[in-house]
This record gives sequence, C-alpha cells and structure tokens, in this order.
Amino acid sequence: MNTVLPPIAPSKKSAGMWGVGRAAGRAIVSQFHPKMLMALLLPLAVALVAAVVLVLLFWTPLTAWLQESLSTLGVVTWADETMAQVGFGSMMVVLKLWIVPLAATLILLPLSGILGLAVAAVVVMPLVLRHIGERDYPDVGRRGGNGFVGGLWNAVWVTTLFVIGWLLTLPLWLFPPFAVLLPIFWWSFAFSRMLRVDALAEHATPAEREVLYARHNVGFWALGGICALINLFPPAWFLLPVLSALMFSHFGMEALRRLRSETQL
Repeated sequence: MNTVLPPIAPSKKSAGMWGVGRAAGRAIVSQFHPKMLMALLLPLAVALVAAVVLVLLFWTPLTAWLQESLSTLGVVTWADETMAQVGFGSMMVVLKLWIVPLAATLILLPLSGILGLAVAAVVVMPLVLRHIGERDYPDVGRRGGNGFVGGLWNAVWVTTLFVIGWLLTLPLWLFPPFAVLLPIFWWSFAFSRMLRVDALAEHATPAEREVLYARHNVGFWALGGICALINLFPPAWFLLPVLSALMFSHFGMEALRRLRSETQL
C-alpha cells in the first residue's frame, strides 16, 4: 500500500548526472530495437513534409520581405557604398545571394524541426513508453491515466513559445556568441519542457509529477542540453526525435521507480 507522497526537497535524492548518463546509455541500446528503428520514420516524415510545405508557401514572400527590410538598414547602405568605393562590388548582391537565403533557412528549418519533435512527443512517446515499460520497467504501474490531451496541450504551448522566442532573438545571431548559445538554449528548452511531460504523463500521478519535476529539474535540462548539442549536427536529425524520447522516458521511469520505492510502507 502506498502512502501520500511526503514533501521532498527538490535538491535532495536526485539521481544527478549519473542518472542522466544512465538514461542516455539505455536509450542508445533501446534505439537499436527493430520497433524503435521503425518509429524513426514518422517524425522524420512529418519534418520533411513540413519543410517542403513551408518552403513552397513561404520561401518567396519571406525572402522578398527580408531583402526589402535588410536593404533599408543604414549599416547595409553604408557597407554597399564602402564596398563600391574599394572595388569589391555591391553589397546588395551579397545580400541577395547569401544573407537573405541564410536568414530564411534559419527561420523555416527550425519550424519543421519543432513540428517533428511535437509529433515525437505526442505520437511516438506512447510507443516508446509501451516498449521500454514492458522490457525495462514492468514494476512501474500506470497511474497517470490518458496523457494524450495533456501532452498535446503541452506540445502546442512549447512549440508556440519556441517559435516566438526563436524569431524574436534571431537578430542577436549577428553577435558571434549568440549564434551558438541561442540555438542550444531554445532547443534545450523545447526538448526538456516538451518531453518531460510526455515521459511521465501515463505512469505518474499529478502529485508524483510535481515532485519529480522539482527534484530532477536539472536532470531534465541536462538531457535537453545533450539533445540540443546533438541537434547541431544535421546527420543526427534522423535519429534524434526517437532517441530523445527514449532518453527522457528512461530517465523519467527510473526516477518514478525510485520515488515509489521511497514511499512504500
């Protein structure tokens, strides 16, 4: 029989980075199971379709708007005049051929990626939890009910905030440190805030989730940071939606198992 969960300090009894490393190791092993390899196809297909649709619908108007907006900036006008004086040609050519396409790519590509992650969180995560639950955590019972609605709402608001934050901070990419730090931060946010909810929704009660979110906040963010760093390498995009779901699922299920072991009479 289980007792009511006692108040637990968030900084205590956390698995720490050892738990993060263990979850990552288990996720890599689980990824090579045939079921998990097949699960890679859905988020990848969604991301590819989203990328094609976004390019077809928005590439031309977006690049036209970016070229018009950037060409009116004083710094661009100054650079154009300076380059013409020293014989390097027109800045507008560089703007049209390189800067505008790069800026449009930095806007549209993450939008397709976050949609793929949302699909992984809402649709692929239940498959992942069913798979590892039967194989690795048969003793962790389902007490959270149907997590689809909560997971869907969480995916919507995280995606919305990610898109708004990404677009608003995009001008800061002109300053070298932010060109690296901002993508890592926003993708860490997306992975940690989206996947931690779905990893626990079906198995943990609301009270258990509240304790686990507080206790393992650093661990969830560390997993998000690892996924964000992997996300910097395009070849890893094929594996990342399912691999990240496996990492958060193993971390969350092990944390839930440890929590329940503490509250048993």
